[in-house]
Amino acid sequence: MYFGSFVHFLDDKNRLVIPSKMRGQIGEKLFILKGYDGCLALYPEESFNEYMSQLANFSFLDKDSRDVSRIALSSVSELEVDKASRIQIPTALVNKYKIGKEVVVIGMFDHIEVWAKARWDEYVKENEAAYEAKSEQLLKKNND
Repeated sequence: MYFGSFVHFLDDKNRLVIPSKMRGQIGEKLFILKGYDGCLALYPEESFNEYMSQLANFSFLDKDSRDVSRIALSSVSELEVDKASRIQIPTALVNKYKIGKEVVVIGMFDHIEVWAKARWDEYVKENEAAYEAKSEQLLKKNND
């Protein structure tokens, strides 16, 4: 399980060092794709396959299903983890999703999110105030 947040920097080749606390779980390759709320999502192979299975169960006859599948699948790249525990994020994804040199790496259970630091700070500012109320509501709903 991935958790925590870490500030890192992309080098000139858009390489990102995987945080040391996450390295033991990632294997030799990761899959990167468009995440939610402005981030990129990194999946180890097993979690990626589970996510792809969920998408494969969508009905191609449903427009929302096609839209989600097309956007998600068209954004996927397979990344090799080098001996220094780095991945190279494709320039096209960095540019398209406005990922700057300073990033925040977030653990999200079965995957990792990469956020532009400024966008992460904005997201936290927009959502942290409602954390307690949302948490109580979701936990209560889960326990009912």
